Amino acid sequence: MAFQYEERKPKRLDPKVAKLKAADFCAYQERSQQEVRDKLYGYGLHQDEVEEILSDLITDNYINEERFAKAYVGGKFRIKGWGKRKILQGLKQHHISDYCIKKGFQEIDPDDYYATLMRHAEKRLPTIKAENQYTVRGKLTQHLVMKGFEGDLIRDVIEELLK
Repeated sequence: MAFQYEERKPKRLDPKVAKLKAADFCAYQERSQQEVRDKLYGYGLHQDEVEEILSDLITDNYINEERFAKAYVGGKFRIKGWGKRKILQGLKQHHISDYCIKKGFQEIDPDDYYATLMRHAEKRLPTIKAENQYTVRGKLTQHLVMKGFEGDLIRDVIEELLK
């Protein structure tokens, strides 16, 4: 006889316990309101309970969207080397406000940004196997767009590299 898996519903947590767990979740690293909201719904709470707990966590400074945006932008740029377009897409998925996004992008120094773009291009260029300059440009552009950099900066970097 084969073992059959039962689909279990998540146990509904008491709102007080859920608030403590959510506070621990936020204390571990910066979280967006959306991440915490999803977590609370995962505990089986109802909308009014979730929103009340969220407002308590914001009041107690466990959740701060501006602080989250700065940490997210700084981390994705410095550690992963992402461009602004890719970072923006990630922030939009977290439902971060335009004001907080603007504050977050202030964490990126323009000179460092250009240097990171150049570093990505210099690293990728020798690995491109193509028969003509047009194909090399296309492949390099595609790679840098995937990293989240803007088209005008990509053109400038490619022109500089392929003089």
